[in-house]
Amino acid sequence: MTHSSQLDSKNNTRATRQQDAATLAPTGIRSPFRRPLLLFLALLAIVALSQVLPRLRLFVAHITVPTAPFRFTAQRPLTTSTMAASKFRKPPQAPPLFTHTPESLMKDTERFIASSKALLDRVVKDVTPESADFGNVLLPFARDDDQMSLESHIVGFYQAVSVDAKLRDASTEAEKKMDDFGIEASMREDIFTLVDAVFKKQKDDQGLDAESRRLLEKDQKAYIRMGLGIPAGPQRDRFKAIKKRLSELSITFQKNLNEEQGGLWFTPEELDGVPEDVTSGLTKGDKGTDHEGKLRLSFKYPDLIPTQKYCKNAETRHKVLIANENKCNDNVKLFKEAIVLRDEAARLLGYPNHAAFRIEDKMAKTPKTVDNFLADLRKRLAPGGLKEIEKLKALKKAETGSADKYFLWDHRFYDTLMLERDFQLDQNKIAEYFPLQTSIEGMLHIFEELFGLVFVKVDGKDRDAISETGKGEDIVWHQDVQVFSVWDDEGEGSGFVGYLYLDLHPRDGKYGHAANFNLQPGFINANGTRRYPATALVCNFSKPSPKKPSLLKHDEVVTLFHELGHGIHDLVSKTIYSRFHGTATVRDFVEAPSQMLENWCWTPSQIKSLSKHWSYLTPEYQQAWQASATAGEKRPAENMPDELITSIVSTRHVNDALFNLRQLHFGIFDMTVHEPASHAAVEALDASAQYNSLRHEISKLDGPEALGEGNGWGHGQATFGHLIGGYDAGYYGYLSSQVYSADMFHSVFEKDPMDGREGRRYRHTVLEKGGSQDEMVTLEQFLGRKPRAEAFYRELGVA
Repeated sequence: MTHSSQLDSKNNTRATRQQDAATLAPTGIRSPFRRPLLLFLALLAIVALSQVLPRLRLFVAHITVPTAPFRFTAQRPLTTSTMAASKFRKPPQAPPLFTHTPESLMKDTERFIASSKALLDRVVKDVTPESADFGNVLLPFARDDDQMSLESHIVGFYQAVSVDAKLRDASTEAEKKMDDFGIEASMREDIFTLVDAVFKKQKDDQGLDAESRRLLEKDQKAYIRMGLGIPAGPQRDRFKAIKKRLSELSITFQKNLNEEQGGLWFTPEELDGVPEDVTSGLTKGDKGTDHEGKLRLSFKYPDLIPTQKYCKNAETRHKVLIANENKCNDNVKLFKEAIVLRDEAARLLGYPNHAAFRIEDKMAKTPKTVDNFLADLRKRLAPGGLKEIEKLKALKKAETGSADKYFLWDHRFYDTLMLERDFQLDQNKIAEYFPLQTSIEGMLHIFEELFGLVFVKVDGKDRDAISETGKGEDIVWHQDVQVFSVWDDEGEGSGFVGYLYLDLHPRDGKYGHAANFNLQPGFINANGTRRYPATALVCNFSKPSPKKPSLLKHDEVVTLFHELGHGIHDLVSKTIYSRFHGTATVRDFVEAPSQMLENWCWTPSQIKSLSKHWSYLTPEYQQAWQASATAGEKRPAENMPDELITSIVSTRHVNDALFNLRQLHFGIFDMTVHEPASHAAVEALDASAQYNSLRHEISKLDGPEALGEGNGWGHGQATFGHLIGGYDAGYYGYLSSQVYSADMFHSVFEKDPMDGREGRRYRHTVLEKGGSQDEMVTLEQFLGRKPRAEAFYRELGVA
């Protein structure tokens, strides 16, 4: 999760855990919510102001399958530092260092918090409301935010990636300190008095550039949203206490998810059907123990998803689903406390509920707009969902002889089986053409051609050369991390753009999904020079082995491309202030750029260009393939055959109604818990029962409740990091942003996805702006008109 990813991206501004909290963008295996509705668009007038604390900032039409053969451009080797032209070898800015210890992390946090507090005190001492202006109040604060963000994002990042448990703990503690300071600073009335005075004087001052006026407007409103409209006294004190507790809950909730180590033991027979490249990597039970002869399956994606898709044993799939829904039950109480406190805080501010508070500053504006949108989409999708279930039940009956029920643990398995049998979609054969490393290289080449970029991989002594310490190991947090320096190509001026990091494989204590994290934002320094960004993709793809590389299913290719899209947004953004850098947009727009880029993964020519059979990677892998091949088996073609590409593209919308109904469940649950009729109602709410009952009502898939176990059998909300990490009353944004992504792709790129002229225009008109201007203005500038929903309707199949 921008996230999402994050986010989907984690956009750790000082406002992280309060209003516009940073995203650990999920980005599950299939990108959430593909498309929305004209109803929604008609109710959107302008983009609302994003919800960011002023002093807490640091923290498509149905595819027509083209006739084969497909035209494509063969991959060239990825540029490395030794291959790069001299102008691309020495970046003008060193990459960040990852040399913290638990002790130094806390000292650094205390230092920059003290420095920021001293600035606040100094401005209050030296400036009066009468003398206050943008230059002596807002500008010093913005520049302080800029400088603090260079350290604070990395301080908070360690808890998601470090192998050192003590460093993760220190990172968590440091983030609590940063959040506490941010809350205190955001509720200082003496600061608000000055900011409000500047706002009244200069909100329409054309002498200020547009981004600075936007900064002023957002800051002034954010102080009010932080409780300074509540009279000083017990109620304001209570509001502050709630904000601090919500910060603690958010951090602890995500830490529990990151460090979850659960799993189940199964015999090889119980895992029948699970691909060998998965089972061969599972922990084996020790001799003489109860687990002898068994394999341990974790709940991490590389284990979990293939088991749900391919395991022939229904009871195994049943056990895995139940256990996965109960893997973080310590979070059940944290989630309930969070929704109760959010509701109380919103009512203290005069809002009827937390959803009204959160959505006011987004594109949707009101909960009614969102509720109508979700309800209309549910009505349109429901008949298609029931038809899809009937087809899947017929397949289940053919396999098992009985299909009275179609269970949650049936769906991934029979969905996959249908794709294989009816559409000849062999995911394992397809994966042979998507080795992780060459897929990444192919994606980066697409971005190079489309956006005018050059990616230079930095390895070995070249890392030493650009490290401030002279030690290349200091510029990464783990030895598996890949580093790229990113540049404009010659046509774009050959200038430096920033740093891209890829952390691709699972390990203990690491963030468990796929997300983009901003490490250092870009901005304009006080001396007028540009500070360049650093951004990281954190994923969990299986590790390569001597006999086979890490191979991606096509849906994982889509996920990777989506997250790289967030990373590109983060890299090419050019704003004055870090506050608006990259993915720091309103939450119901932020996914649109990455969702639009997913279309390249469904374009035959680009699928062909991304593909390379793993046996062609090295002589050793060629030998390994030959050793595993059957007698007389012919070596596969180097690039994916056209018939396999056709099977991928033709299945894009198979069982789409069920997929989107599943996403609607998440969005409607989110709105339900944040839109209670009264505070007493949310206090009495059984979130687990609500989560499970809504899932059955919306998706029509049977859970354990169909076996007489009631609705308390699982606690999926306790594993739902989005609703704690910034998507509260905002998960609908995965759908709403699809209106814009579908419109942009089909209006501009569908005819020629690799049109470099349009790609560069998209880069400069949309991605470069970040959140520095109203997002609707950005869309209208790119499209040349207001957004329309026709393309979304066609993709949805309800045009």
